[in-house]
Amino acid sequence: MKFGVIIFPGSNCDYDAYMVIKNVVKREVEFLWHQDTSLSNCDCVILPGGFSYGDYLRTGAIARFSPIMKELMNFAQEGGLVVGICNGFQILLEAGLLPGAMLRNTSLRFICKFVHIEVENKDTPFTNLCPKGQVLKIPIAHTDGNYFISEEGLTRLKQNQQIVFRYCDHQGKITSEANPNGSLYNIAGICNEKRNVLGMMPHPERASEKILGSEDGKYIFQSIVNFFEKGKPI
Repeated sequence: MKFGVIIFPGSNCDYDAYMVIKNVVKREVEFLWHQDTSLSNCDCVILPGGFSYGDYLRTGAIARFSPIMKELMNFAQEGGLVVGICNGFQILLEAGLLPGAMLRNTSLRFICKFVHIEVENKDTPFTNLCPKGQVLKIPIAHTDGNYFISEEGLTRLKQNQQIVFRYCDHQGKITSEANPNGSLYNIAGICNEKRNVLGMMPHPERASEKILGSEDGKYIFQSIVNFFEKGKPI
């Protein structure tokens, strides 16, 4: 299979994602420039973390209008796999591919540290190699990572099992102390109803090699490969 990594002006985790796919997951990967109008026949597209267009307005608000996003939206609507990491998650929210919005961290500070997240839904293309309840150690790095959605929207997320990851402690307990940014319901990642679009604030590409302090991020990328190449039912 083939991955694509979109580069926006200001992206800073694009090479991280590229190198993990190429050197760790060992699959074909190609950079996609934000002004491109083709996804180059990619099977899974990654929107990496960073500061797209400097994030001078709302995070991801300007990137949402990049030429490549029209093609990405069509790709997602047709069932193509899309992963938005940190700023990429924010872009997916702004584009309407995922519900909800991001607010400033409750601490009003930039937070960069390892956190723990629990796998809430293993029946997605992105988590099919993870048992439900598995705790992953993955870092965050953001200022606007406080996920919010209306009460009605949260109910729909729960009913449709769209909550994929929640912040927890190292034992898997969901507590307010384990919530680094104030996200509603400790939400760290969600998917769309079709399960083909994932947005998550933690950075799996920064936790895919032992030398980085954790290899747990590999589960996400390897699950994608497993889903696509082995046809694991979801």
